[in-house]
Amino acid sequence: MSGFVHSDDWRPTTSFDTLRLRAQLLARVREFFRERGYLEVETPLLSRDVVIDTHIDPLTSTVCGERRFLQTSPEFAMKRLLAAGSGPIFQVCKAFRDQEHGARHNPEFTMIEWYAPHSTYFDQMTVTEALVRELAASTGAVATPRLRIGPEKFDRISYIKAFREATNTEILNLNAEALMDLTRDHQLVIPESLDSDEASIDEWRNLLLAELVEPNLGLDRPAFLYDYPATQAALARLKPDGPRVAMRFELYIDGVEICNGYDELLDPAELRVRGAEQNRCRSTLGKPVMPEESRLLDAMDSGLPNCSGVALGFDRLLAVLLGKTSLHEVMPFPFERA
Repeated sequence: MSGFVHSDDWRPTTSFDTLRLRAQLLARVREFFRERGYLEVETPLLSRDVVIDTHIDPLTSTVCGERRFLQTSPEFAMKRLLAAGSGPIFQVCKAFRDQEHGARHNPEFTMIEWYAPHSTYFDQMTVTEALVRELAASTGAVATPRLRIGPEKFDRISYIKAFREATNTEILNLNAEALMDLTRDHQLVIPESLDSDEASIDEWRNLLLAELVEPNLGLDRPAFLYDYPATQAALARLKPDGPRVAMRFELYIDGVEICNGYDELLDPAELRVRGAEQNRCRSTLGKPVMPEESRLLDAMDSGLPNCSGVALGFDRLLAVLLGKTSLHEVMPFPFERA
């Protein structure tokens, strides 16, 4: 056995005190939703259907000779339950995303996702705030190095207003060239992928958001950023009185994105259009295209009720509430030790 080097990488990367707290908080999550009339559900982690997103890559597996996707979110299956008449539902599950790895990302992570018929995305901001407050109180984390979750309501700021305050511009009125100039005016490092005439308006917006807006969100208290550009609607509906804006929000705590919520898209024809556009963008980037037909489309054809929903990354929320800088500190075996 000479030359063999013993390794400690079999050990968990977090403490058992943190694992006990993690279990307590997950139990509290379930109590929170049951108290509000939500039914806990389980949906397949492996499915022939998958959410199509330019920037989210699913993991695939061949099962019984057929291609299946490890779900990046339980969204499609949960909406099928809504269409079948489930009423309010929630789920605590694993989600999987390829190419997502780092201090704030792990390819396998714990997702809390919930939907409520006849509610709006503003209603779900209120639900999200109540949930985060309860979990923060349960951790005793009334303070992190730069944040105090006190009695004040969480901030709510529109995407347009946030950019106006950060850059003194009307962000939705700027074309790609103007966005590029704005990036250079702020002396930001431009990635190679953006340093070409092919870069889209949304790629420039996302760079500016990440560098100039997000780091300042949720520093004094948690903040909801809402009403994203229509081109970033994902599966959210567009505002009837402002078609350039999608009814979508994200929650930020100490500059970190915690969740994503929508007033959910109801029109199957529009979902087909968006899926095709996302696949076009994936193809342009050299990524494999995803199946555009799904059982969700059939469910929407049969009638998906007006609803809103939220997907929340539990590991990331726990890390932020505990003042940790890496997900490794709140899960036992991250990707490197899995």
